[in-house]
Amino acid sequence: MLVVPRELLARRLYTASAIGLALAVWALLGSTEAEARTRVSPLAFVGTGAQDTWVTLRRWATATAKGRLFATVTSRAPPSAGLSLRRQAERAAAALVALAPAGASTEAAAFAGAALHAR
Repeated sequence: MLVVPRELLARRLYTASAIGLALAVWALLGSTEAEARTRVSPLAFVGTGAQDTWVTLRRWATATAKGRLFATVTSRAPPSAGLSLRRQAERAAAALVALAPAGASTEAAAFAGAALHAR
């Protein structure tokens, strides 16, 4: 049996809070994938081929849009070919922010909201 913190999502190397923060920084605040990675990832070294992108962030956004990442139904955008992955992530991050106590910054609210609704 492997015991990990409750916030660590199944088959993920990051906590729900870190994933919620990354989605909010990228989708709600309009930062680049590289900026989101710098704020969330503990890795100091990034390969030259991944300087401007973060594949894991896109995987999280896809899993969230499909309803596989967070337990809340409101974080899932209805399937639509017209919605970009970033737009779907924006909806999910906004739902997580709405779950947090009032008065927190966007980043803090996304972090707290994701912790509350992790699967």
